[in-house]
Amino acid sequence: MSDRTSGAREAAREIEKLRQDIDFHNYRYYVLDDPAVSDAEYDRAFRRLVELENAHPELASPTSPTQRVGAPPADKFAPVRHTLPMLSLGNAMSEEEFREFDERVGRALHTSEPVGYVVEPKLDGLAIELVYEDGELTVASTRGDGVNGENVTANVKTIRSVPLRLIRARGTPPVPRRLEVRGEVIFPRKAFARLNAERAERGESLFANPRNAAAGSLRQLDSRITAQRPLDIFCYAPGQIDGADLASQWEFLQTLRAWGLKVNPESQPCAGGDAVVQYHRELAARRGDLTYEVDGIVAKVDSFALQRRLGEVSRSPRWAIAYKFQAHQGTTRITDIIPSVGRTGTITPVAELEPVAVGGVTISSASLHNMDEVERKDVRIGDMVVIERAGDVIPYVVRVETEKRSGRERKFRMPDACPVCGSKVVREEGAAAYRCVGLNCPAKLRESVRHFASKHALDIDGLGDKLVTQLIDRGLMKSVADLYDLTKEQLIDLERLADKSAQNIIDAIAGSKRTTLARFVNGLGIPQVGEHIAAVLAEHFGTIDALATASVDDLLEIREVGPETAREIRAFFDVGQNQATIKRLLRAGIHPDAVRRQRSGTLAGKTFVLTGALSQPRDAVAREIEAHGGKITSSVSKKTDYVVAGGDPGSKLDKAKKLGVAVLDEAGLRRLLS
Repeated sequence: MSDRTSGAREAAREIEKLRQDIDFHNYRYYVLDDPAVSDAEYDRAFRRLVELENAHPELASPTSPTQRVGAPPADKFAPVRHTLPMLSLGNAMSEEEFREFDERVGRALHTSEPVGYVVEPKLDGLAIELVYEDGELTVASTRGDGVNGENVTANVKTIRSVPLRLIRARGTPPVPRRLEVRGEVIFPRKAFARLNAERAERGESLFANPRNAAAGSLRQLDSRITAQRPLDIFCYAPGQIDGADLASQWEFLQTLRAWGLKVNPESQPCAGGDAVVQYHRELAARRGDLTYEVDGIVAKVDSFALQRRLGEVSRSPRWAIAYKFQAHQGTTRITDIIPSVGRTGTITPVAELEPVAVGGVTISSASLHNMDEVERKDVRIGDMVVIERAGDVIPYVVRVETEKRSGRERKFRMPDACPVCGSKVVREEGAAAYRCVGLNCPAKLRESVRHFASKHALDIDGLGDKLVTQLIDRGLMKSVADLYDLTKEQLIDLERLADKSAQNIIDAIAGSKRTTLARFVNGLGIPQVGEHIAAVLAEHFGTIDALATASVDDLLEIREVGPETAREIRAFFDVGQNQATIKRLLRAGIHPDAVRRQRSGTLAGKTFVLTGALSQPRDAVAREIEAHGGKITSSVSKKTDYVVAGGDPGSKLDKAKKLGVAVLDEAGLRRLLS
């Protein structure tokens, strides 16, 4: 046997051992919530597996734990036909209706004895089916219409609590040849609140509830997006099973757990309808303590034999029912809508409410998220509205009861000036978010200082969030420029700062005065100006004064700067408070030096605008002009030397002719370049 063959076999054995170990640890962590190893030990095993699989691509497997990261985007979801229909459940909206269901079951089974049920939380998520063949996950599909669903296998593989390979605990039935298991993909409540807050901050549309977030995440054509969402799953129902003989729902759930699938720990058997009603009351009382949304319980006749006797009616089983909770909703009046400024300057409309009890909590305000939401729901001051409280999520307006309007209701208008500092309020084109552009706005000062001191801006080491918070809370900072007035004695007086640490921070602040114009501009936190655009502006203008006085037209001469970015930059420098802060920073000793590229060549000093369809990508033509010393801008002005026009050039050509700017075709540009 050659050394190479021996090495490959050894690698195969180690890879298989690592996969089994990692599968087991995923099961302990994500299914049982009882990790057996430290995070560091898990990470070492995972990195070793990645290393071996990269070295031996011939040993790749679709069920390897390394295959959860997400696949390239799909064009569409392929249809999947369920072997057995995925039925919907009938609803019981009250105890009386559940009692009627229990009596129907008893009559159908010709028994007066209490019927054995299994009860489970009714999850507010997206129903899916997992298919395992010889223990390996082969297909995951949505419920769809109950008969046909969509293939979302790549997305489901990113959910850590879904095993890619089943395991078998000692003393349990062997893994069947084919197992179809139904479950619910859910979006945890706190993660849902974070996701919506982030989307609101970016001016994106919001998910109405965790169920929509779960569905939206699972139906992404790009599974790499799904992989970033903290989805979870609970399995609860069988489809077709080939190779295992299970007699009841309770036995099925316990066996699923033994095979490595996640089952809701709140599930339990109940002897009769009285026990089901008691379970419903107890779970309703603590539904707010759960980490996920539930809107009721599901009661199923435990025995599979009895389920078969009871059968189905239409598309619903006669042996199961969803026993719903009362909704966490209330109706009240909006007394006012207040613009609230967040830590990044985003202004959120908040509805002030006549206090109303919702789910045991008195609600007096609810976020309206952004103006798009206000306009979409047509929310007005004085409206009667339905408020919903979903666990830890900030209460929100579900709908307006327009039929109750008196005609005295008033529409809300976003202010032109920040309600906290009076600076200008701007709205990014195509976005829902309105923002305050005041650099020292008290509502956003903490974030402004954090960004100013960050690694890609002034890079002030040691100036973390906790220290910045203390400085602001103690009144030592009311402006970014106050950083440069801090003394060692002031810092020593703060919590957890010894003499040495205080001196290091003072030295870091002093050292930050030696910086570049690009870092300085980035540190100002101008909307739509990140690290790259800051560098482009620094190279183009050379000094902060030249940038601060540039007109929108001047800014549009820069190829990378579009109309909206130009307006944001101009709006920022038009704020007197921002101008005063920049002057203070410069007086404090900051000397932002620009690194300007030397321009030379046959086109040095010439400005070009490209328009229309060219024979090469426009960026390639632009790079060639720049290589010869020319400058590319995005709009035509009197300062433009040449417009290069391709096919279907549009309005830029008309403007060039109107201003008397020279127009070149591609042949003319080639002659100019040569």
